[in-house]
Amino acid sequence: MRSVRVLIVEDQAPFRAAAAAVIDLTEPFVLAGAVASGEESLARLQDLVPDLVLMDINLPGMDGIEAAALIAARPQPPIVVLMSTHSRLEYADRIEACGARAYLDKSEFGPERLLAVWAAVSAANTASTVNSPAEGQPSTGRPDGGSNGAT
Repeated sequence: MRSVRVLIVEDQAPFRAAAAAVIDLTEPFVLAGAVASGEESLARLQDLVPDLVLMDINLPGMDGIEAAALIAARPQPPIVVLMSTHSRLEYADRIEACGARAYLDKSEFGPERLLAVWAAVSAANTASTVNSPAEGQPSTGRPDGGSNGAT
């Protein structure tokens, strides 16, 4: 199985360290890098070459939603998953519009959730449709947790 290179974008050092530990313990993920701002994530994308960007929404300066939109606009962008301690309902419209592929509540972050989110977004990346996840499955960023409407 091919390694999945992960870039963590998180301004809180304790969560950044915890997320790095989860990545280190979870195959096939490898830590490509960890940065503290949206601006730094954009500056480091080319040299870190991540497959997956775990992006906090509430960052100082450029927030994670703005950074995700700029990443998504690049040629062959990595998959961006937004994370926050706030309800996805607070950000639902902005998450969908920015090009992020999913939302993950930080309180649920761990190996199983990371694998489930990656399975959902990477499958959607290779398929033309996304099925609605079952209860307890990763959010696609929509308030109803469903797909983009394509069937």
